[in-house]
Amino acid sequence: MNTTAPPFELHALEKLKEEELEEARAIQRVMLPAESPRAGAVMISHEFRPVAAVGGDFLGYFELTDGSVGLYLGDVSGKGLPAALYAALAVGTLRGVHKTGTSPHDVLATLNRRLMIRGMPRRYTAIRYAVFNPHSHELQISSAGMPGPFHLSANGGRNLKLCGIPPGLFAAANYETLTLRLARVFTAVENFSRGREQQDDMAAALFHFCS
Repeated sequence: MNTTAPPFELHALEKLKEEELEEARAIQRVMLPAESPRAGAVMISHEFRPVAAVGGDFLGYFELTDGSVGLYLGDVSGKGLPAALYAALAVGTLRGVHKTGTSPHDVLATLNRRLMIRGMPRRYTAIRYAVFNPHSHELQISSAGMPGPFHLSANGGRNLKLCGIPPGLFAAANYETLTLRLARVFTAVENFSRGREQQDDMAAALFHFCS
């Protein structure tokens, strides 16, 4: 019995796959910030260059009701469409967390609890979440599953070495918040390392702070 699909059926399947990927790309674009907000004299912006057609990378920033600005960036385990879907779940869950007046470590703890409730095996997200106050120039930041962040100043740079278990792995995960006072301005940069030897595509994401 011949089970080989005719050429026209293969072409139709490839076309359908490409249409699905394009729709997934469009959804990921919608998840990114549409505008570059200002926080006092500071403008926040980004450049996003995905390595693959779709994947688990995500970032965002937004103004909170108290006038401060929240920022997050991250990556999820896995590749392709499954990673993109879990990234959408992580972003949607994070957006549903009350953030105004909430410490970054509590935001990550809530995100972890809600992802654990979902019960997605072998899926988790590395993420960094920060809140910047444009009036006091204080930045509060928490990190989970990412190296750094790095604080750059006139005196040089230092690795802040914030640790935390990636949300979605263990229910009893705790996070810490570090507070910095920035003299001038900061930028958020996401730097991805995609070595072939890596078993997943977790982001090597860095926050660079200039003060």
